[in-house]
Amino acid sequence: MTIDVSPVNTVAPLRNVALLADLVERVANRPSGLPGMGCFHGPSGYGKTFAAIYAANRHRAYHVQVKSVWTRKKLCLAVLLEMGVQPAGTIPDMVDQIGQELSLSRRPLVIDEADFLVSKGMIEVVRDIYESSQGTVILIGEEQLPQKLKVWERVHGRMLDWVGAEPGTLADTRHLAKLYCRGVVTADDLQKELHEKSAGSVRRICVNWDRVREKAEAADIKEIDLATWLRLGGEFFTGNPPPRRTF
Repeated sequence: MTIDVSPVNTVAPLRNVALLADLVERVANRPSGLPGMGCFHGPSGYGKTFAAIYAANRHRAYHVQVKSVWTRKKLCLAVLLEMGVQPAGTIPDMVDQIGQELSLSRRPLVIDEADFLVSKGMIEVVRDIYESSQGTVILIGEEQLPQKLKVWERVHGRMLDWVGAEPGTLADTRHLAKLYCRGVVTADDLQKELHEKSAGSVRRICVNWDRVREKAEAADIKEIDLATWLRLGGEFFTGNPPPRRTF
């Protein structure tokens, strides 16, 4: 069994957290004359938002998460709010403000859920921000984001690198047990089974560890292996829809 129940409150060891943090660092420290945009992409559930929050904290980056209903104005307002800058009255002036702040602060801008910017034709605003600052701009989105950006050559051509998020590893699964199954010692066979059933989704790994914690607390036990999990009627969340009920 893995006997490690010390408090853990960081996602730093996760594979995709490290990949994004490295991308931000490489783009921010690029040689003069090289483009200053990067893209981190991957399927839903791979922990990209975990990674974005960590990278923003580590690199003191400005971080915004785009919503499907946002407009160009709302995007600019959200970035300026994150920067603590009083917004100007027009979108062009707000873009200049953002560019100036990025240039002066030399802090990266991390934009999560960037697919929405592409689908709504708002990605050129990000290019304008980059051109105004020549700073560091990182886009985070779904697996097909690089292909979607090919349509926008003036954005696509300013990418220094593309990094794909990877499925959660067994090491990720073991670390997330310390975050989402605290106070419970988990056996190697349970860790491996949970990792397999979660199919690489960091989100499902977290959900499943929370299920294990609930079962262990309900049974008033501090250690759990696969046999005990099954005896308690435990079922892992796989993302598959439930079978159709028959009456």
